[in-house]
Amino acid sequence: MAEILAVGEAMGRALALLDGGDVVAIPTETVYGLAGDATNGIGVARIFEAKGRPRFNPLIAHVADMAMADRIALFDPLSRKLALAFWPGPLTLVLPQRAGNGIHPLVTAGLDTIALRMPRGFGGDLIARLGRPLAAPSANSSGKISATTAQAVAADLGARIKLVVDGGATPVGLESTILKAEGEHLRLLRPGGIAAEEIEAAIGMELLRGGAAGVEAPGMLASHYAPGAGVRLNARSIGAGEALLAFGGERAEGWRGAAAFLNLSPSGDLREAASNLFAYMQDLDRSGARTIVVEPIPLDGLGEAINDRLSRAAAPRDNTQPTT
Repeated sequence: MAEILAVGEAMGRALALLDGGDVVAIPTETVYGLAGDATNGIGVARIFEAKGRPRFNPLIAHVADMAMADRIALFDPLSRKLALAFWPGPLTLVLPQRAGNGIHPLVTAGLDTIALRMPRGFGGDLIARLGRPLAAPSANSSGKISATTAQAVAADLGARIKLVVDGGATPVGLESTILKAEGEHLRLLRPGGIAAEEIEAAIGMELLRGGAAGVEAPGMLASHYAPGAGVRLNARSIGAGEALLAFGGERAEGWRGAAAFLNLSPSGDLREAASNLFAYMQDLDRSGARTIVVEPIPLDGLGEAINDRLSRAAAPRDNTQPTT
């Protein structure tokens, strides 16, 4: 079973494992990540092995600073402006790879682009100490609910990894927003921890949505973030034996008969809802209910990312191909 160490005690052990081509579960501001040396094929392969992740699904490479990022990828002016505005933080940029960057091909799943992010806190410090980028998808079994606590990581992956670094509950609770510059335009590949409106305000342009072909970045599979129970969205009523994931102050009809009940944010705060989403879905999944019913959640602000995760959780589970 994985050892759990607090951030103040874990640095030496984490560095030793990474240097040896192993993986470590680490806290970030978004969700917990399963980190391996992005330049080490054995370490990257162990990420896929521990998660049971499809090889066609690329990984995000995490960097400590802009100097490291520039050694890995080619920045256009728009992407650099975004990096300077939002890094470190929950933003991932998809960029052309720089030749000879040392990133193992498993990280990019054969693409000529790479997804880059600069995390805050322990993750950033770990990368700086290691001196090499870390590939770090969410620390959960592939397609399942992302972990926002060290205990959730250990419950899922504890038998497959050696170390979980405990940094407490993650503050954002959703994976990073993923963007890709296309000439003078910017496409939103995955909504996430930074609302689209905030990005649009910073760059003075509207984000493009839709139209991406295939898997261009992590988190783009049709079925993803899925609990064991079925998921039904935008529910106005609830049936006997169903669990209810509520939002705000108005309840779905029949809610008092729910097998289990949790409210993402009684006050209707989307930031609070985002931070609670994955943990509450895990709790309701453990209730034994066959279906988790979700009340309507607004699409504005972080609601776009919340609804994205919920729609993938509700997608048919037999889809193992890239999103088209």
